[in-house]
Amino acid sequence: MAALTQWVEREGPERAVPRGHGEPIAVDGEAEPVIVKLGVWISNARARREKLTADQLAAIAALGVDWA
Repeated sequence: MAALTQWVEREGPERAVPRGHGEPIAVDGEAEPVIVKLGVWISNARARREKLTADQLAAIAALGVDWA
């Protein structure tokens, strides 16, 4: 969710995440940012959205993702 939040804050909710996009996020205890394969994560979450909990869908929808 941190990677998606960063993306939405920077690019806006109307811009789709490209499937090959990797979003660097800061992780406590790591010297370098960790790359999250955000495009793949979004694609998988969308394809399997019926398996997500209501809270997970609500968190994604709160970021402006229309399919959540």
